[in-house]
Amino acid sequence: MVERKRDGFFMPAEWSRHEATWCSWPRNRDTWPHNLAEVRSEFSGMVRAIANDEPVRVMAGAGDDLDSARKLLGGTDGIEIVDIQTNDAWARDYAPTFTIDRNLNQLRAVGWHYNAWGGKYPPFEDDQQVARRIAARIGCGHWQVELCLEGGALEVDELGTVMCTRTCAFDKNRNPDLPPEEIEKRIADSTGATSIIWLEGDCLVGDDTDGHIDQLARFTLSGPVLYAWTDDAADPQQSGLRKNRDDLERGLDLTGLRRELVPLPVPDPVFFRDVQIPACYCNYYLTNGSVIVPAFGARQDEIAAGIIAELHPGRRLVVLPSTHLTVGLGSFHCLTQQQPALDKPAG
Repeated sequence: MVERKRDGFFMPAEWSRHEATWCSWPRNRDTWPHNLAEVRSEFSGMVRAIANDEPVRVMAGAGDDLDSARKLLGGTDGIEIVDIQTNDAWARDYAPTFTIDRNLNQLRAVGWHYNAWGGKYPPFEDDQQVARRIAARIGCGHWQVELCLEGGALEVDELGTVMCTRTCAFDKNRNPDLPPEEIEKRIADSTGATSIIWLEGDCLVGDDTDGHIDQLARFTLSGPVLYAWTDDAADPQQSGLRKNRDDLERGLDLTGLRRELVPLPVPDPVFFRDVQIPACYCNYYLTNGSVIVPAFGARQDEIAAGIIAELHPGRRLVVLPSTHLTVGLGSFHCLTQQQPALDKPAG
């Protein structure tokens, strides 16, 4: 476990003030072969909800995708359609993970080596260039990390504690030649992490990320840690979820953090065309004024949203449908990447 003082640069917690949110227009018909129109409707609802609280920059590339994004979202206050080409919509994973240099009060865009979750979904060459292109567009420094990882693999609190999963970061299709201690070091060097808590990871039916943390456990504004859970002993996910909970308890003890653990129910299985999709409420997104929670038409929707809202006081609760988006194997958090706001100069 990496432990260090938090100085120099740092990765802010998601509930810190945002300058903007970046996301990518859904365009990949291989990701959504049967429901792209419905996906764009759900995506547009998410973007408009975010724009109520902060600017949203939607990367749409050129041609038909740019036109379709402008048709559904153009002219809406707070939404900018940006000509940056992407392969797929999962901006959390390939857009930069932003850090702040606390001494210079400057942003730095961290770019991970991105290979579409272990080479699962080529092509991804445009997505690999997004972090660099965003950095150039907003005029901040760019740091390319020699580590294959994705933004959705990392969760951080206000103290610099990072959560990540072994099944993702140590995956042989991502970093086959790096020992775990070197992977830890590169994550800490890139994010300014004070400590890293490792969960086992992959356990949700239908997940294709090898266990991204934003589907499994989240730090919260009020202090407790949410973790995905089911009481159903017949659910094949329960054993893996229990391992993650146990790892979380152990990791918090090792770091000396005294945080309550709060179970967040996973929904009853959600299917699309007879295929179970990885529906999970951990994939919510925090804006400057709201917490945007996915809903799946499940009996747990209201319960989960209430738990999340209670742990984020001062944020409006916005519950939006996400079943069609999740057919692509992700939801609101996977589709967004926050650009932190810098402190305003004195005077």
